[in-house]
Amino acid sequence: LKVQNFKDGQYYACKQMKQHFESIDHVNSMREIQALRRLNPHPNILTLHEVIFDKKAGAVALICELMDMNIYELIKGRKKPLPEGKIMNYMYQLCKSLDHMHRNGLFHRDVKPENILIKQDLLKLGDFGSCRSIHSKQPYTEYISTRWYRAPECLLTDGYYSYKMDMWSAGCVFYEIASFHPLFPGSNELDQISKIHDIVGTPPKKILNKFKQSRVMSFDFPIRKGKGISPFMPSLSNKSLTLMYAMIQYDPDERICAHEALQHPYFRELRLAEKQALTIRRRMRLAENPLERETLSLRRISKEDQRQNFLRRAQENPLGRRGFPYTVELPKLAVPEVTNLTSYPNPPFQSVFPLPATNGQVQVLQPITYFGTHCKVILRNLNLL
Repeated sequence: LKVQNFKDGQYYACKQMKQHFESIDHVNSMREIQALRRLNPHPNILTLHEVIFDKKAGAVALICELMDMNIYELIKGRKKPLPEGKIMNYMYQLCKSLDHMHRNGLFHRDVKPENILIKQDLLKLGDFGSCRSIHSKQPYTEYISTRWYRAPECLLTDGYYSYKMDMWSAGCVFYEIASFHPLFPGSNELDQISKIHDIVGTPPKKILNKFKQSRVMSFDFPIRKGKGISPFMPSLSNKSLTLMYAMIQYDPDERICAHEALQHPYFRELRLAEKQALTIRRRMRLAENPLERETLSLRRISKEDQRQNFLRRAQENPLGRRGFPYTVELPKLAVPEVTNLTSYPNPPFQSVFPLPATNGQVQVLQPITYFGTHCKVILRNLNLL
């Protein structure tokens, strides 16, 4: 839903949540809100601007930045292929968004063309309602991922999968952007596996045994040699094909991760251009800020100069000591007693995404603003189009 803020005249995207919310605690526990808070800001993650909670109606709306379209809308009905430079740019940004997610302990679980938004040459990943913590305990029980973009481990196990499933989905999107056709359009789960084997072939038994350990039912597929992607996409470069194959490796342990994908030779030109742009911006910033330029020059003092300076100061020590001077004990401060403490109206809420068990704690998130009966005033500032 497209909305306009009367105060600044800016347009935004409004996502109205379907479920009913009983309290502010319920709103704060939403995975999508917590994920967007953790991941924002990032140039390739959809920006969350506001959360509106109408307590009386039990309704919640997310006000996000407005993009032009999604990838599905871009390629639907299109006949002329996209330039490979544009495909490369989109995939580079998608890998950046996934790398940012995975570094922050989350994986998306529903990467598909409809959830990848674009605005001219800018790409952003959206719809984080299905995301989970990388550190959550397996098995995962919820129904996840649209079938065509579902990794083999999601199809052949009862919830024993990892963040690598996102890379499989990204590989399927890669092919679809380049060909305008889905890579594995299965009509059901069995047909989905069959279509995967048609392209990549039947995996070795050691990989299937890995999946069997995670599922009560057993399966035995006929040996089939895959056709590969090359016959369907002869125009793709070798570098793009090698990256695509690395993303759809049957074994998740052998599948490329987002960080490794960003270092692939396919993206070499974009990495160089990014580095050059960063150097230019840094020079411009230094030219505009003499103080920062002076600070940077001071940082360039060699370690040998620092060592010589330290030795000279030690020799000049009036106490005649070598090394560090005397340790001086500071006087104790008299701290007055605190008589009145004002409690915060909304307590912080624990994240539903657990972090690594290093200290036994999970991340604490600040509560969202509770509008209560003032929600109508806020809604009046939004012009529904």
